[in-house]
Amino acid sequence: MKTILVAGGAGYIGSHMVALLIEKGYDVVVVDDLCTGLWPALTGAAKVRGGDVKDRGFLDRVFSEFSIDGVINFAAFSLVGESVTAPLKYYDNNVGGAVSMLTAMKNHGVDKIVFSSTAATYGEPEKQPIEETDRTDPTNPYGASKLAIEGLLKWSDAAYGIKYAALRYFNAAGANTDVDIGEDHSPETHLIPIVLQCALGKRDHVGIYGDDYPTADGTCVRDYIHVRDLANAHLLALEYLDKGGQSGSFNLGSGDGFSVKEIIETARKVTGKAIPAVTEPRRAGDPSILIASNHKAGEVLGWKPERGLEEIITDAWNWHQGHPNGYGQ
Repeated sequence: MKTILVAGGAGYIGSHMVALLIEKGYDVVVVDDLCTGLWPALTGAAKVRGGDVKDRGFLDRVFSEFSIDGVINFAAFSLVGESVTAPLKYYDNNVGGAVSMLTAMKNHGVDKIVFSSTAATYGEPEKQPIEETDRTDPTNPYGASKLAIEGLLKWSDAAYGIKYAALRYFNAAGANTDVDIGEDHSPETHLIPIVLQCALGKRDHVGIYGDDYPTADGTCVRDYIHVRDLANAHLLALEYLDKGGQSGSFNLGSGDGFSVKEIIETARKVTGKAIPAVTEPRRAGDPSILIASNHKAGEVLGWKPERGLEEIITDAWNWHQGHPNGYGQ
């Protein structure tokens, strides 16, 4: 049985990754400082160690305690708006944490890492759908910190032979109702849970930030991917590296785009609720359209998203109904 270290495993995507690894028979070690993660999100037989990945002594103890075969690294701050006002915080945590993790891997002879990157590495795209070879020019420190880590991974591969898969997510959403885990952020900034909070009566309305974009209905278009499909991509990336696959970056998205209005309409259909929406001024820095080309992930990793928008929203709605206050209830 292989032992996989999941950093940030108590977070939204990390907890879904842990659940899948356990389901597939892996031995799982979770490290998380609970800065944004939540212990109730962890299910099953994972071994959990609380601590900060920037703490090299802590990581050294974890790598000494367990025989780690590979790492999946989700540990990061990820609020775009906050990153603009606190760039030092984001570079210190995200890049600093990655340096600490790669140092521990080098010192303990671990040579495979799947890294949680982001579509924010691209910035304002030059074309749609976005391909991995397109220009990377982040428009915020969050995206810039993730791109810096991708550079660090490239040079660590060249110097130390640490193979990596950097997975550039688009918009993760949904839940795993089989093991009763879902999305619980504070504050919540993601559209689908905000819409569902409105359906639950936790919010008065959903804000639509601009309806004058050059799209079919005037609202921003984004690519949504089910969190379970996302977790599966990480597993395939891990298996790819284990078989001797070469390092690289991969987009993870559905390849389809849905507007803000389409999300709200689909949520109304799924929930049977009115979900009032109010048009508000545009937010600075919101691109009109962001859609992934997932061709490379399909061709190289054998990955194909299996769940569409309605299933994403249905799974999320089922979880939020049972947890109207997140993991607090």
